[in-house]
Amino acid sequence: MGISDLALSPPNNDPMRVFPLAASTLYGPHTLSAYIQEFKKLAVAMAKGEKILQGSSPPDLSSVQLRLVLDPFGESPPSGINFGDMQQDIIIPKSGTFKKGDRPSATFWSANPRYDLLIEGTFALVEMLQGERWTPVYDDDDFCLFFKWKLDNSYLHSIATIEWEIPKEAGSGVYRLRHFGSSKKTKDSPNIYFTGASSAFAVS
Repeated sequence: MGISDLALSPPNNDPMRVFPLAASTLYGPHTLSAYIQEFKKLAVAMAKGEKILQGSSPPDLSSVQLRLVLDPFGESPPSGINFGDMQQDIIIPKSGTFKKGDRPSATFWSANPRYDLLIEGTFALVEMLQGERWTPVYDDDDFCLFFKWKLDNSYLHSIATIEWEIPKEAGSGVYRLRHFGSSKKTKDSPNIYFTGASSAFAVS
């Protein structure tokens, strides 16, 4: 139905210059003007205590949209392995601790992230041990944290790598990487959610 975050000014939303942006908003380069027009009406009505009749909803075009990538059909991890298990754990440096600017990483047995994009959640977390509790300190909204999904060498199973570029402002302490995801046994079966965590590691 369009992405409101991409309601840019007309010069930056010119379909000839930035087609993906213009194509992702409901009214193309006119989206921002439409928003301003309607929000102005709402503001005036609210100030005057007036009611506004509900207009027509935008058309639902999802049934006619081109889908160039097929939906995942369902998958399972290798025999004897659960989703969220470690495929490659953190490799601790010889010094025993990571330093600011280092990039610890861990790879998990996972599933196609398109089963659920976790819009209100996250695929990746960095957690810090505070007392006896693991507290989230970075997630995949942060530019220092990278989430990479791909198929393994057999092209049958999914793996997800989480890589953290330790920022200068990160406090010294004990951390771990955490992965969240979901899977389906078949295309039409319900989502099954899973999580996994790396071994703990120190940052100095």
